[in-house]
Amino acid sequence: MNDSAADGDAQRNPLSEKLDLKTKLAYGAGDLGPAITANISVFYLLIFFTNVAGIPAGLAGSILMIGKIWDGVNDPLVGFLTDKTKSRRWGRRLPWMFYGAIPFGIFFFLQWIVPRFSANQSENIWPLFWYYVAIGIISQSFYTVVNLPYTAMTPELTQDYDERTSLNSFRFTFSIGGSILSLILALIIFDKIHNLQQAYLVLAAVCTVISILGLYWCVFGVRDRILAFEAKRIQAEEPASLPFGEQLKIVFSNRPFLFVIGIYLFSWLGVQITASIIPYFVVNCMGLKFADVQTVLIAVQVTSLLMLFVWGALSKKLGKKVVYFLGMTLWIIAAAGLFFLQPGQIVLMYVMAVMAGIGVSTAYLIPWSMIPDVIELDELQTGQRREGIFYGFMVLLQKFGLAFGLFLVGNALQVSGFKESVAGSPLPIQPESALFAIRIAVGPIPTVCLIFGLILTYFYPITREMHAEIMLKLKERQEKREVN
Repeated sequence: MNDSAADGDAQRNPLSEKLDLKTKLAYGAGDLGPAITANISVFYLLIFFTNVAGIPAGLAGSILMIGKIWDGVNDPLVGFLTDKTKSRRWGRRLPWMFYGAIPFGIFFFLQWIVPRFSANQSENIWPLFWYYVAIGIISQSFYTVVNLPYTAMTPELTQDYDERTSLNSFRFTFSIGGSILSLILALIIFDKIHNLQQAYLVLAAVCTVISILGLYWCVFGVRDRILAFEAKRIQAEEPASLPFGEQLKIVFSNRPFLFVIGIYLFSWLGVQITASIIPYFVVNCMGLKFADVQTVLIAVQVTSLLMLFVWGALSKKLGKKVVYFLGMTLWIIAAAGLFFLQPGQIVLMYVMAVMAGIGVSTAYLIPWSMIPDVIELDELQTGQRREGIFYGFMVLLQKFGLAFGLFLVGNALQVSGFKESVAGSPLPIQPESALFAIRIAVGPIPTVCLIFGLILTYFYPITREMHAEIMLKLKERQEKREVN
């Protein structure tokens, strides 16, 4: 090889090249497991606690809140540790996914068991409460172990502004596709198995196997690309790492990062509150059967999946902000309309589900395509790449918000007089106060969250032009290093 060829190879950045279909598919598959398990949990875990395990709604909401708070606490820690991980064979992120996949699946499954601690558990619910708290904490820990390194890989796979939106389109195709698959599985299993406790166990077992396989597909499918990034990162000879406290100071002084946190928090607060209350709304307010819950949720998720690539294409022409505004506006109209729906207005309910699905897809796509741009701004300012800590704190604050939201929903139901069921008994008739609380949670509360997200998006400072300037300066810095 001659010197000029060597110089050309050194200057060529493989991460600026387009990703092949095989790599995009493998990356997308990494979100299949977390999406399936999170989807089943957010739609069914609260109603499982109240209607199968027989736990009062307030305590059920507290279980979810404790798990989410712990999930948020361990996020920045795992993010910090993945930034420090060194492995010639796997890089920084992949070892966590490889070794965490199986425990992640096992502890997700254990959440759906109803252990018997006494002959009459309804008289002493506390052993069952603490069982679910303990399993929830461990399950959320392993969720972080596999999911946070996965999310931090996006800027390591490509540095192209539009290619990242494309990559996230594949990611959320698997994410929403996994959510749809889990709902279809639920529809089939609940139809075939009429004992709800057994049905939840079978559903959890099937989702566990699919989740583990998806994670291993991702690990082996993106390994070559990740190792190429790791080689280039090590060659760049980054400055010595700053202490953890100093890193926190820099993270929270990054103004665009704070905007992204807020946008994601309010978007997903709207998603999670709506998702957790929809089963109650469909059954108690609309007077439909539990099987109809799955069809409503499938309508939302299928619409989200179909719109994902539409929004991805439009974002290249119109920009991320405009796409987010269009999607959220439709979702706000749908969320506000759900409050006024009455039993019998089934067609209108599905119309609003489709409108909400159009907006939900932008909540998946846009915030996650913004965060890599923020990371590169930080790299320009500090000379270090710290994907793990940025993703960790983004998810930390988001989960604190979600934990508070779930806690409020559970306790609002209990204060309003919501009646939990006893395992094996028919569902009780709910009082008007509980029905009104369900309507508030399905309509006005998500609407307010989405409006706050729109306000923050309007003021988000990183444009396509600003990102191009950031990448140009980073390229110039890298070329100077290579010359020296």
